[in-house]
Amino acid sequence: MAEYKIYFKESVEKDFRTLPKNDLRKILSRIEALAKDPKPPGHEKLTGQDRYRIRQGHYRIIYFVHDKELTVWVVKVGQRKEVYR
Repeated sequence: MAEYKIYFKESVEKDFRTLPKNDLRKILSRIEALAKDPKPPGHEKLTGQDRYRIRQGHYRIIYFVHDKELTVWVVKVGQRKEVYR
């Protein structure tokens, strides 16, 4: 199976700046794993959207997948209340 390319929306960099270093490392590792399996066990499709959510500790990673182009776009990273606003 081919690997997906990971892309980040520009605003995700801003999300990363506020995260503790230990949590950021775990989140980035979780995002890198999406290249091999963009819909891992525990992922959830967001209601009424073409986006998915995975959890890493207290944080949520919101992303969408383009299967035809083999790309994953990370659009938001944050704690639960921040992500769903």
